[in-house]
Amino acid sequence: MEISWKRNLYVLWIGIFFCSMAYSISVPFMALFLNRDLGVEHHLELWSGVAFGISFLAAALISPYWGSLADKYGRKPMILRSGFSLAFIYALTYFVTNAYELIGLRVLQGLLAGFVPSSIALVATNTPEKQVGYALSVISTAGAAGSIVGPLVGGVSSRYLGYRESYLLSALVVLIAALVAWIGARERNFNRKAERAGVFEDLKVARSNRKFTRLVTLTMIIASSIMVLEPLLTIYVLKLGVSHDTASLSAGLIFSAVGISTVIAAPVWGKIGGRIGYHNTLLIGLLGGGIGNILQVFFHNLVGFGVLRFVYGLFFAAVFPSINALIVKTTPADFRGRAFSLNQSANQIGTMAGPLAGGALGGWISIPAVFVINGLALIATAIGFVPRSKRDAHAAPGAAEKQETPYS
Repeated sequence: MEISWKRNLYVLWIGIFFCSMAYSISVPFMALFLNRDLGVEHHLELWSGVAFGISFLAAALISPYWGSLADKYGRKPMILRSGFSLAFIYALTYFVTNAYELIGLRVLQGLLAGFVPSSIALVATNTPEKQVGYALSVISTAGAAGSIVGPLVGGVSSRYLGYRESYLLSALVVLIAALVAWIGARERNFNRKAERAGVFEDLKVARSNRKFTRLVTLTMIIASSIMVLEPLLTIYVLKLGVSHDTASLSAGLIFSAVGISTVIAAPVWGKIGGRIGYHNTLLIGLLGGGIGNILQVFFHNLVGFGVLRFVYGLFFAAVFPSINALIVKTTPADFRGRAFSLNQSANQIGTMAGPLAGGALGGWISIPAVFVINGLALIATAIGFVPRSKRDAHAAPGAAEKQETPYS
């Protein structure tokens, strides 16, 4: 088991890294592709927003179904199903002739997604309990790293290869992710003979588990908090005095600062969480993130703003690994694939809602005021999430399975 869990961790880290990279390759040129190749000239911002957001909506709706299948037939088959399907869809994008076809493929992309939550669930259910926090912290850095590299690769490939060819590159990259998982990942802990529950029954079970419901709600709030700044950072960079010619590059560096600090800090928080409890690391991450958002108001030059975003990322890196570890602690093994899929649905909903809220707030109040509101919301969330008891805060992952059922 010692070799197996580490092998899964390394193999699926690579898989998630490539899968996240493949998705984010199109980020720098999606709007340009719609405009120059597909002939969208009017309401380009709306078309671009729909093209980005529709896949998140589709993924949020279908994710519980894939989670149910994962608990019945295994997480590895769901990883492979998603990886090979996404590779085919990215390749098909090369042939689209209008915006409607592109959006149709983006819907399919969301419906067939699931590589990341299935990988997280496989790692969580095939790792010794004492190592779960560390493993989930390490695996969380893969998506951040892929999201950093993807836009850089997409910017270069779209310039030198072309927009359509960049989608073929995405297909190749996610195909590599699927092949790596196929060859290298090993799964032991699932019961093929278990009866598969329906999605509505899963939702009922999840709702009756108050601790898990609270974690899912927290995920949605946090995802919205992260993405609420997405449409505003480039505009704010311009307000800091950066020229239009270099604004996209400067904003990209600002985004990357948070991703880089996450890659550095998340494994450290995983080890800390194993010692002081994942509730406590979650609280530290939320408070640090909230304070970091508020402090952004006081930095009026690009370098200072970038350094603060980096420090903010060092604290906020504790949040999602802690939530994942707490999901392991508060759900039984035979529900865990569905638990992570439901959590992924919440993440997708928050990811979709955040930019809409940010854009609306940015048009109504000043961007610094949005920073303050966002920071206060995170601090309020942290205060509302104070653990009920010292014992609860320090319980080992998996301990709750012996104490409570998913119906508690």
